[in-house]
Amino acid sequence: MGAFFGVTGQSNAISDVYYGSDYHSHLGTKTGGMAAVDAEIGFQREIHSITNTPFRTKFLQALSEMRGHAAIGAINDSGPQPLLMRSAIGVYAICAVGVINNSDALIENYLAYSSGHFDVMTGGAVNPTELVAALINQKSSFAEGIRFAQERIDGTAAILILTERGTLIAARDRMGRLPVMVGRREGACCVSFEPFAYEKLGFETCYELGSGEVAEISPEGVKTLLPALPHKRTCAFLWTYYGFPTSSYDGVNVEQMRYRDGEILARNDRENGTMPEELDYVGGVPDSGTPHAIGYANGSHTPFARPFIKYTQTWLRSFMPADQDSRHVVAKMKQIPVKELIRDKNLLFVDDSIVRGTQLKGTVDFLYDNGAKSVHMRSACPPVMYACKFLNFSRSNGDMDLLCRSIISELEGEEGEKHLDEYADPHTERGKAMRRAICEKMHFSSLEYQTIDGIQEAIGLPKDCICTYCWDGKE
Repeated sequence: MGAFFGVTGQSNAISDVYYGSDYHSHLGTKTGGMAAVDAEIGFQREIHSITNTPFRTKFLQALSEMRGHAAIGAINDSGPQPLLMRSAIGVYAICAVGVINNSDALIENYLAYSSGHFDVMTGGAVNPTELVAALINQKSSFAEGIRFAQERIDGTAAILILTERGTLIAARDRMGRLPVMVGRREGACCVSFEPFAYEKLGFETCYELGSGEVAEISPEGVKTLLPALPHKRTCAFLWTYYGFPTSSYDGVNVEQMRYRDGEILARNDRENGTMPEELDYVGGVPDSGTPHAIGYANGSHTPFARPFIKYTQTWLRSFMPADQDSRHVVAKMKQIPVKELIRDKNLLFVDDSIVRGTQLKGTVDFLYDNGAKSVHMRSACPPVMYACKFLNFSRSNGDMDLLCRSIISELEGEEGEKHLDEYADPHTERGKAMRRAICEKMHFSSLEYQTIDGIQEAIGLPKDCICTYCWDGKE
């Protein structure tokens, strides 16, 4: 996915942006970048790969080499950024986060209209941030350009711009799927996805942009350039998986939401008669499944335990290697069993979500190899039926990469595509058949999913204020 962080102030902003950007490392894995503007030397920029080395290590030297009272940083998965642009509306640095589904059409239209050109990355793709900048540059102001770009983009675009004057221009995406927060301390303001990132630097939240809102941020405060739009659909995956536990979005803390989510899962099992008998322990698929599991343990009055521990001191995050075989190897090597908590035990694990299931099957086999009597699985999310087309949160190339959709195809072929709602419902025959088939394929003793109503209850916001597209296909 990706994220950005920016500071404008009355003193050197490089250190704040260095640490603030690094605090977004859980949202991206490929590249990191920083850009700064200084009254004497102008714009500076550094971009590095962070696939195998953390952001803070790669950019340590930037602390002494870059300078400026305003700077922005980015963590990204789709293309290097920030980019430096020169256009009729000025020289600026830009970051953009989201997904552009109609990029080919936008590129062709732009080339036909302008007779211009784009740089291309390896494989011939255009950097999405450069495309966003090309759209913005067609208008006479940043605000007009941003609104023009967002109206034409099919997908999502949250945008952060660093101007020659050292101000920041921030825009939340049109549906508000991603948060954009503004923090303030004496003599400086910042822009961030994660509020904890700036709280550690002495800033306090002073403003949250609304859906589609465009604002200019200076050391003195926030000035709205274009007002918020009326609709908001914050992505529910922020609470269930991607968001950092200490963060709050729309006033709802991530960690507390996950506890409530697990408790609701346990309540559903009790009410539906699907609570496994003679459970010894409830555990989480670490790390993001752990708070959901704590909630389930509390709700089911079953001891919480950690039957295996992830060794993360030296191993990479398991989704980072490019090929699936390497991801399996890394995932396996990171899992260290506590055999006394596994051997001859009936275990229930809660995962934050089950998307493709490729690593989860290996985890279950690993538990059986270490002597588990039974392994029950619960998903803190509903069945993932649609690949995310707004933020790529479901990490799949298409719907048929998803475990549920591939199982449905095996059960009914194309006919099954007409009955996805039934398959998502655990009370229907199709829903029961899908769960049985997944259990057989994945070696689960039982499987249940959270419901969309349960997710909404755990978050506590109105249903029409959260995005549930990956579960129900509704935009």
